[in-house]
Order: sequence, then structure tokens, then C-alpha cells
Amino acid sequence: MRSLGFPELLVILGVAVLLFGGKKIPEVAKGLGEGIRNFKHALKGDEEKVEEKKQA
Repeated sequence: MRSLGFPELLVILGVAVLLFGGKKIPEVAKGLGEGIRNFKHALKGDEEKVEEKKQA
């Protein structure tokens, strides 16, 4: 599987603008970023709980 190049990124950006509109893109990106941050935080929280159980 190859990585995404510049032409592929332009196509994805164009489709996103068509679907959401130019003004809605920052809101969608912010929501996506918060979701990823919450997911990572949840994974780290589970790891901390496992470590606490091992020490006890």
C-alpha cells in the first residue's frame, strides 16, 4: 500500500469542500481533532489503570 501524494490530498480536500462547504471545514476538523484526543486519552487512562493493578 502506497502513501498519499499531493494529487490525492487535493482530491480529498476538494471532496471535503464540496460536501461540507468552506465555512464548515474548520468545525469538522476541530471535532475530528477532539475525537482523536479523547480516544488517545482513553487509551492512556486504561494503561494507567492496568499499571496500578500490577503494582497493588
